Amino acid sequence: MSLSKRMRAGIRITALCSALFVSSLTGASSSLAPTFSLPSRAGDNVSLDQLKGKVVMLNFWASWCGPCRTEMPLLEQMHKRYSALGFTMVGVNVEADTKDAERWLKDMQVSFPVLFDRDSKVSKLYDVSAMPSTVFIDRKGNVRYLHKGYKPGDEGEYLNQIRALLKE
Repeated sequence: MSLSKRMRAGIRITALCSALFVSSLTGASSSLAPTFSLPSRAGDNVSLDQLKGKVVMLNFWASWCGPCRTEMPLLEQMHKRYSALGFTMVGVNVEADTKDAERWLKDMQVSFPVLFDRDSKVSKLYDVSAMPSTVFIDRKGNVRYLHKGYKPGDEGEYLNQIRALLKE
């Protein structure tokens, strides 16, 4: 194989790898979000089907998770700012015993629904392997973006996803 053919092949492979990498980061290849129903902090059951037609941000968190505690006030701000536009934030606590979560939520007032995934069934459906994990679901019910972990500044990425999905 000549040098120019190898270079063209290398460029194509690099482009393909880059496209796959970007797709995995942005969630460009969407799939239907797994449906679920979980008990909420308010005492009722909330299902994903009830939220169809809205842009949904699922945030899987635990009370022992420092980054989860750091991002929670930011999530509350996003919920308040965009909920009138068809966006809803849903917190999904992943702890088997919710006492610590309930205790922490008394101090950290949130207006968005908080659901309890005590047996981690929903966490497994969404392949949650890091705390926190955030999933964006479009108005049609497709998973569009998955973000694992949190570090200061990630909220800018969240806002970009919210705005883009609300425009669709």
